[in-house]
Amino acid sequence: MFHRILVANDGSDCAVKALRVAVDLAQKYRAELHQLSVEEHLPHYAATVGEVLEKQLEEERYFERVAEESKQIADQADIKLMCYILPGHEVETIVRFAEEHKFDLLVIGHVGHSKIWRFRMGSTASRIADSVKCSLLVVQ
Repeated sequence: MFHRILVANDGSDCAVKALRVAVDLAQKYRAELHQLSVEEHLPHYAATVGEVLEKQLEEERYFERVAEESKQIADQADIKLMCYILPGHEVETIVRFAEEHKFDLLVIGHVGHSKIWRFRMGSTASRIADSVKCSLLVVQ
């Protein structure tokens, strides 16, 4: 049923839960498993070039740790995990990557927001659901 599975992982508890579900599905379907982390945060204030570069390096190191921890989880289940770290807008980058690489299934974590926040902005999960063309599993 699923041959290529992509999990989006920002390192949050909910994303790690989604990873564990994706690993389980990869085992069950003998599917390829890939992970995408998106670096999107830059300083919210006027910053020097040095400060921006320092912030980018911090994010790279953070997502490299996320990738290593994720590979350990996958290794425990005897699953090979390919990890990617890309810059960009989280929703747009995840949707584009899933489409360009022809994934059968995208697995994401759901992070709850208040009803007011969801009405005003929409959650990342709901914005991805509105845009992605492959099957989507949102892990609570």
